[in-house]
Formats: sequence, C-alpha cells, structure tokens
Amino acid sequence: MVKAHTSWKVLKHGPLEQLSDNLWRVQGALPGMSLERVMTVVQRGDGSLLLHSPIALNEAQQAELESLGPIAVLVVPNGGHRLDAPAYKQRYPRALVFCPPQAKSRVQEVVAVDGTYLDYADDGVVRFEVLEGVAEAEGAMIVRSRDGQSVVLNDVVMNMDKKKDLLGYFFTTVLGSAPGPRVSRLSRLVYVKDQPALRAHLERLAALPGLARLIVSHEKVAHGEAAAAALRQAATYLKPS
Repeated sequence: MVKAHTSWKVLKHGPLEQLSDNLWRVQGALPGMSLERVMTVVQRGDGSLLLHSPIALNEAQQAELESLGPIAVLVVPNGGHRLDAPAYKQRYPRALVFCPPQAKSRVQEVVAVDGTYLDYADDGVVRFEVLEGVAEAEGAMIVRSRDGQSVVLNDVVMNMDKKKDLLGYFFTTVLGSAPGPRVSRLSRLVYVKDQPALRAHLERLAALPGLARLIVSHEKVAHGEAAAAALRQAATYLKPS
C-alpha cells in the first residue's frame, strides 16, 4: 500500500477534461505504476465542488479547478484510494470527507471522516448508493447533468488495457484487471462477498434512465449506449443468482 501524501505532491497528470455541464475528470499517474487513476469533479447545485478520488494537480491546473467553485466535499471511494486525501484536507480544511461505510476505519487512519455514503443526502445533483455484495466497501456515485445521468464507480469495475511493464502485467493480467470493462479477479477476491447481489446491482445501474456515461477510477470512460453495455459486460464476470 502506497503511503498517503501529507504534503502537496504532484505526480504526472492530464488536463481537466469536461464531460458535461457540471462534470469533469482528470487522469493521472500512480507512484511506480503504469496504471493510472481518475479524479471525478462535480459542480453541485450550489456551485460548490465535490471531488471523487482527489488528485493533487499542478498549480495552473489546480487554479483552473478552483475557478469552477469552492471545494466542499472530498470523496475517498475505498480504503486504498487515500493517496492525496490528507493533502487536500490540509489545503481545503473546510471540505467535508465522505467514504463508504466499511472503508471508514482505513480512511480515518490518514484523514478525519465526516460521514459515509449513507450520511450524504441526495442534493439534487449527486447521490450515493452502497453497492450490494461488497460488504459496504464500495459504492456508486450517481451524478445528474443536463445530458443525463453518470455512474461513477471505483475499483469494483475496471476499464483499461493490459500493461506491459512487470508490475502493470501483474495487476492487469495475473490479477485479471484488463482488458475492460470487467470485475477483476483481484476485486472479486478482495471486495466481492456476494457475486449475484453485485451482479444484480450493476445490471440495475445499467438500466438507469438517461444513462450518459460510466466513469471508473482506473482509466477509460464509456459514453452513451456503451455505458450501459460496459456495466452489463462487467456484470458477466460475476455469478448469476
């Protein structure tokens, strides 16, 4: 497990990419790995920002992010995605921190937690669901935009290509994390306790009215009809009821 950053440590990352009127993403590096991570940024109804799996950005990009609105909520989507959470809390001390229920003890090791997904009230733009079948270790963030709804997941669904470096090969091939979309062998071992329950939940997410995109915390976005197809494909890696 990589140690969480207590100071503002910028790793290589891409631009702030706008996906919809109130939705952006940034894709960035992980220490010593070819796998990349994703921060999802949501502008809520009051103009404030929610950051899902926050990534420390260079000063120019951080200023661009801040120009969108005040950073009000930091979402740590599981016990392993804590890397930049402490640094963000130090920089934005008024921001509230939320995480899945089961992840609370792990996240609290590095940053104070204000509530879990169960405590976050639907604000008209963002709502959370705790995923079934994973013992409350992960959840789904549902974002409403003008062009429809977006489903934001974390490690339960992977969507990336295979990597050729040694560590990347281990994660994507040996641990079955690629090619995506899929529920990896690693996720099934670590998170999934009830495969039929999680499969049913992913299928329900695929059937959301106006589903515009699927965003995951490791790399690719699926848009339009491909979003529902990606969720249904990932579900096939789990046993049916």
